[in-house]
Amino acid sequence: MREELDKLETNELTPPYARYLVHLLRPFPNFDPSFIKPLRQKAVQLLQLQSGDRVLDAGCGPGGSFPYLVDAVGPAGEVVGIEISPEIAINARRRIDKNRWKNVQVIFADARTVELRGRFDALLMFAAADIYASSQALANLLPYLKDDARVVAFGAKLSRRRSGKVLNPILRLLWKLSFSSTPAVNYEPWAPLKDRIHELQAQEYFFGCMFLVWGKMNLAETLGFAASG
Repeated sequence: MREELDKLETNELTPPYARYLVHLLRPFPNFDPSFIKPLRQKAVQLLQLQSGDRVLDAGCGPGGSFPYLVDAVGPAGEVVGIEISPEIAINARRRIDKNRWKNVQVIFADARTVELRGRFDALLMFAAADIYASSQALANLLPYLKDDARVVAFGAKLSRRRSGKVLNPILRLLWKLSFSSTPAVNYEPWAPLKDRIHELQAQEYFFGCMFLVWGKMNLAETLGFAASG
């Protein structure tokens, strides 16, 4: 009975498309699509990490951003990943073991309820729509950040551009295959971050179907949102 429950939980927490992909890539823990690497690098650069910093990689997936985060914080820093899918978390831990990182860990948990230790200098949400578009997840995570922490998010969005509108139906279909906790894709999925992050800036990619947003933590307002929520 316990095995059946575990299997049910795994299926619910791992999107259908990912169940096969994670097993296919498990023998290749360092794999990451080449087209996405420059965006990961830019996202980490925007975090403005320093040696010795603690950074939270929420929705870390198989750990594709880990190499850049580790380089940025150095051996004195720490990288903490959060991943809701137990199967995907296995791939992230295999990447850690393969690279023998001593200052990286992955927590298998829901960002909406996870309990963390200490405070963080930065938060990355790369392709983590169930987090950056979720007021509940943000209300739980942002109080763990320092007042001057940097926040960066990358993901997909509906496009208003003529060249990108043809891709909108595909994005809507893909969203139906994602986590059940992921809000529906829209034209501005980073909206929950607007009132919580100082001077939030956004840049579009891939015909307006992808975005990168960044800014600085606004702790006072975030705590206010958490209290009112």
